[in-house]
Amino acid sequence: MQITVISVGKIKDKYLKLGIAEFEKRLGRYCKLQQIEINDEQAPDHLSEKDIELIKEKEGNKILQKIKTDQTVFVLDIQGKQRTSEAFAAELDHLVLHGKSQIAFVIGGSNGLSQDVLKRADEKISFSKMTFPHQLMKLILLEQIYRAFKIQKGEPYHK
Repeated sequence: MQITVISVGKIKDKYLKLGIAEFEKRLGRYCKLQQIEINDEQAPDHLSEKDIELIKEKEGNKILQKIKTDQTVFVLDIQGKQRTSEAFAAELDHLVLHGKSQIAFVIGGSNGLSQDVLKRADEKISFSKMTFPHQLMKLILLEQIYRAFKIQKGEPYHK
């Protein structure tokens, strides 16, 4: 399985870098992992709705350039479907069984994702109705992907 994580913004905090590196190492047993970081658009704190949409569009265009046509795309979106860890593991397993082993996960920037990226998504996934920093979501996502593989293999990490 080839998993690509496309995220907006650079990881700055050392504790996040360490956690991400740890799960990247752990995932090496189960899949080929590629991480792509898109530079976020610089903007002042107070933006109009029009400015926010323009930023999302610019970031979205960069994201779409990184998505391959044969990839199944999951976007992290607060409006997406929430799943249990077991259901997520089963969903990834189902994709592979049906020949869809190229999977991309997309994490937007602080302003969210453009409509074009949301339209490209095969699945919208939400980890919570709460808002989390997008940099922290990368760590959470990698942990859940790792957990999914452990569940699939019946290995003792999940409980």
